[in-house]
Amino acid sequence: MEESVKLKEIFEAEKQYGAFYTGGTVLWTMDGTRFLCRDEHKINVISMRSMEVERVIGHSEEEGSEDIIYTFILTSNDDFLISAHRSGLLKLWDFMSGELKKTWKNLHRGPISCLQYCSNLDLLASGGADSLIRIWDFSNQVCKGTVKGIQGVVSALAFHPTENVLIGAGDDTKIYAWNLDSREIVKTFSGHISRVTSISFSFDSKSFISSSRDKVMILWDFEHEKQIRTIPVYESIECAIVLPYNITLPNNIELNDESKVYVASAGEEGIIKIWQANEAKILYKQASGVISRASEEGGLAITQMLFNQQLQQITLISYDHNIIVHDMSTFECAKQLIGFTDEILDIVLMDSKGQYLAMATNSNDIKVYDTYTMNSKILKGHSDIVLSLSKYKNYLLSSSKDHSIRLWKADFENFTFECIGIGSKHTNSVGSVDMSKTAASFFVSVSQDQCLKLWKFPKMIEMIDDEIPQLLCINTQLAHEKDINCVTISPNDRYIATASQDKTVKMWDANDLKLIGVFRGHRRGVWTVRFSPVDQVIVTSAADCTMRLWNITDMTCLKSFEGHESSVLRCEFISNGMQLLSSGADGLIKLWTIKSSECIQTIEKHESKVWTLAITDDEKLMFSGGADSTLIKWRDMTDIKKKDELKKKQEEVLHEQELNNYLHQKQMLKALRLALRLNRPNMTLKIINTIIRNQEEGLDATIESLSEFHKQQLLQHAVNWNTNSRNCKPAQLVFNIMLQEILSGKYKVEGLGKIIEDALPYSDRHFKRMTEYLKDLKFVEYTMRCMQPYGGDVAMK
Repeated sequence: MEESVKLKEIFEAEKQYGAFYTGGTVLWTMDGTRFLCRDEHKINVISMRSMEVERVIGHSEEEGSEDIIYTFILTSNDDFLISAHRSGLLKLWDFMSGELKKTWKNLHRGPISCLQYCSNLDLLASGGADSLIRIWDFSNQVCKGTVKGIQGVVSALAFHPTENVLIGAGDDTKIYAWNLDSREIVKTFSGHISRVTSISFSFDSKSFISSSRDKVMILWDFEHEKQIRTIPVYESIECAIVLPYNITLPNNIELNDESKVYVASAGEEGIIKIWQANEAKILYKQASGVISRASEEGGLAITQMLFNQQLQQITLISYDHNIIVHDMSTFECAKQLIGFTDEILDIVLMDSKGQYLAMATNSNDIKVYDTYTMNSKILKGHSDIVLSLSKYKNYLLSSSKDHSIRLWKADFENFTFECIGIGSKHTNSVGSVDMSKTAASFFVSVSQDQCLKLWKFPKMIEMIDDEIPQLLCINTQLAHEKDINCVTISPNDRYIATASQDKTVKMWDANDLKLIGVFRGHRRGVWTVRFSPVDQVIVTSAADCTMRLWNITDMTCLKSFEGHESSVLRCEFISNGMQLLSSGADGLIKLWTIKSSECIQTIEKHESKVWTLAITDDEKLMFSGGADSTLIKWRDMTDIKKKDELKKKQEEVLHEQELNNYLHQKQMLKALRLALRLNRPNMTLKIINTIIRNQEEGLDATIESLSEFHKQQLLQHAVNWNTNSRNCKPAQLVFNIMLQEILSGKYKVEGLGKIIEDALPYSDRHFKRMTEYLKDLKFVEYTMRCMQPYGGDVAMK
């Protein structure tokens, strides 16, 4: 081992990426610069520039004050935000400052399912699970009335653009129109046979489009209360939006005929379709979308669709909480935001700098992040949960519960990924994969079918009729008696190691999968095995709460590392094989030094199991992910901390010398100020005693000139001195000077009550003792005066 390698001592969290959208409403500001995403009891404002949470609305630091938000809406100019809460309140917020302006009762019996605002009438409509719609005077937050007629939960609301009319729909499949003055139903539109999901008016206000889960959209003539066209879409539709004119779609399709109504629809297929509604003609259909089709007929794939006229972009909100922005002119994905990652099972860094990070979560899709911009890509292909990832240069290997592995090729310049091979030889979930380290020559996989498979890396990749080629499995071994949790390849590509629930680790020859040896010693299933980058050793971590270091030449255990209180799920070599990083089911990450077997740092940041760790090539950055859906970026702060400590020590030496100079020169007041700055209570006491003994003037002025922090410090020192009768005089002197400042209003003390509570009992004891001393002194004086007629004149001093 190289002695020049610096051991790491401290990792600190640099950034934490958690869930910012957990379902429900998403809004897009008019200028297109921000998304507003519901996250249980708060609303996260996401900047489109940084792709991160810019600020939070509705979050309270007070424990127990969390109030779940059902839905929310912005006013027309994005000035104010109105949110509906589980507590039965409607809250009005200033959008830019996040300040709560007003709170009032919503008067509904149950949750509010949708809100709608009309700037022309300055009205707010709230629809609830109680089948009622309440109309509010927005400026005064007063309920103007209630409209009835809907049966079931209110599912959609829309104000007529030009008339004093509100239309809405619910579970009874009908659409009703109410006059807002009389609050009576003036029109009823019947045609759907399932729940109506959205209502959108045309730009001439003469018609509107409605979508439903009955797999049709209907274009209605509002004035004559009749259907213009029923459009069969052959999928459950969650949202339909009337598009403005003068939009250019791919293939130079123009939306410029103002006599027609153009509609965008999205539903269970996971793609956007553009319709000319008057003739039920489809103008454009996405060839393939980022969002996967619903897993069952009538299920959810897309839950919401938003259009921004200023940017000419359309956004889809997926059922699994992803936000995908498309340019209308190309329908290419402009940006992707992953609102909720679920349980993070594995992560790998695709490049040496840690810019591109691939993540396997409790999902069928692989998520790839550009950690510099937080833009993301979703890799679709697997039909069940992805369990493991591995990489070699720009190649990514993935395994899944769908019994298959997939090989992907990345183009980092364009941030694109292509599946170039599928391996389907396993008969059960593929739990772990690894790729060769020295060249793109082979890769391995292990499965719950207890088999180890060796795969050949494809030299020539040919797509026939856009069909992804099959990967070639060149060898298979029945490796263990129980599920295999991990497989890894040695740095020189000569050996393969597997770890299993059967409590053993086995080492194999990478050429022919011949068994070399078995490592026995763990008392429970083994989760991870890793080869040292420099030595002939491996490290294993297991459910028996330990890690073990093994010699691969004779299969003996060299060391055991104990410290975790639950299963050790992951371990990695760092610092050229001289240190270990481990993570456990207890949510802890530990840093170990192998030579001393000592844990030198324990990191508590995750709230649940930490399944995975990934380290950059230079080991300056580390990423961790776990069951708490949180990805944390860590930075090695060892050098920075050492430099700071060295600088601090140098400053202390200089200040110590300066303090000694002041003491030597008898400049006690300057020495007092410096002693307080250095936080030296004993030296401060010594200096004050010297000032009292020498009867120096200026102590009052010196204390008055101190900063508030140093005054607070001095007062706390005096409280501590006051506990000892020998030091009560300097303590009481400080109290006297400080009390004069407090009474004059020049100084406000933090925690004055606590200081008085600590100081008063001892001060009372000192006062009683001094009173007894005074009594004794008076008695001596009296006795001596009585002796004067007999002893002559006695000078009393």
